[in-house]
Amino acid sequence: MMCKSRIHLHKGQSLVLGLSLLAILILALLGMYSNGRLMGEKLRQTNAVDAAAYSGALIQARAFNMQAYINIAQVAHQMAMAHLVTLGSWAKWASTEARSLSQRNPPSWVIATHFGASHGKAYLSSGRAMALSSIAHQQNILHQQFAKHDEIVEKVLARVSYAIHRTLEISRDKTIQKILESNYPHKNILQESTFSSTNKDLLSTEHYIRPYEETQASSQKGVDIIWAVDNHTKEKLSALFKPKANYRSLISDVARIYQFLGERNYTKKSLLPVSRRCPHKRHELRRRGHTILNDQGNWQSMDTQSYHALRSNRWIGCYYREYPMGWGWVPGQSDSVPEDIEYTQNPPDDFSSEDFWRWVNNATSWNILSGSSNPLANSKAVSERHRWAGGGLVPYVDIKNANKQDNLLFILSVKQKDVLDHTLTIKGAAETFFERPTLRRDRKKEMANFWHPYWQARLVSLPE
Repeated sequence: MMCKSRIHLHKGQSLVLGLSLLAILILALLGMYSNGRLMGEKLRQTNAVDAAAYSGALIQARAFNMQAYINIAQVAHQMAMAHLVTLGSWAKWASTEARSLSQRNPPSWVIATHFGASHGKAYLSSGRAMALSSIAHQQNILHQQFAKHDEIVEKVLARVSYAIHRTLEISRDKTIQKILESNYPHKNILQESTFSSTNKDLLSTEHYIRPYEETQASSQKGVDIIWAVDNHTKEKLSALFKPKANYRSLISDVARIYQFLGERNYTKKSLLPVSRRCPHKRHELRRRGHTILNDQGNWQSMDTQSYHALRSNRWIGCYYREYPMGWGWVPGQSDSVPEDIEYTQNPPDDFSSEDFWRWVNNATSWNILSGSSNPLANSKAVSERHRWAGGGLVPYVDIKNANKQDNLLFILSVKQKDVLDHTLTIKGAAETFFERPTLRRDRKKEMANFWHPYWQARLVSLPE
């Protein structure tokens, strides 16, 4: 009897031990299952944070590359306006030379005799340019095209550039919001942030971003995920610059590529001596022209050509009597004559009542003894100028301190509540950086700028 009772007692103890082990195993399995679900949610949130951070950095890279394309396009439109202004002065110059030819002042045979048949033929061919007399007038075809480029510069490219500069962080944050919403379509997601009233006005979506106070108030009303961005790069990467100094130098350097915009300076001297008093001097045919970007940021173009006949008398000796052949000036909006241009207001139409040299001595400070310009043709160009409204350089967006920073880094923090009775906070970092796809030929490192579309995005380790 005692043996049987002991056997039953041992069986009861084994059952209790087995049930205990089973309970422990069930609890362990439940814990592993819960931890597995928690790890899965954490991994899902980590992927969502990385995707949102990278997308935000990518939006910044695209914005900077767009700024580069806009800056390049601005220079291209400036070159187009420079060409149109130059075409305007050339058209005016050609039509006024046709007028001089028709008035035989000077005759074509004089030009051919002193400077060769090719110059005489060129002078005669100007007779076909009479139809160009009005092409450079304001509101005519050249000015219309000029005005279109000017409108693109000021009302399209500049406005888009300023908008990108102003709303960079808002566009990035909007992208982050959309990425998080796509990963958690059934959860209420809000940004924890403080925004100025200016930024509030720029928000266009219904519940995209709310100010910090609203977020805090609504945090007790079913907000599932709250996220925030810490701009690790505290200083703003881009800035708005006035169009002067290096910017003007850049545009001038680009203009020098085009021979059409270069100086049109050419002097042809007659072959035979003219005066026994000055046997070393000759008649001169002077072609002068230039296209410049003036101090006000407007393109100007002036073209002249004059026949300078060598004369002499006992009072002043040998001098050059100028016969203007062609002239044209398109001054742009500023209407200011460049400082190095010799001219006078209201020159006489002819010198039948007064000698040319006497008038020069009394009314001007020109050097007609050994000068090299076309002052009388310049005077006619100024008096018959065609002022084109519009034009001018506009402020541009570029990197603020290329020597100190060449990237834009931020940290994204996402906090998700009530995840299996836990609150998960995941952080990720991403940056927008400048890097050439290939090395420069001179092997030098190129500083970050908004003139080359080499901005890229990447995820980075969290900074310490």
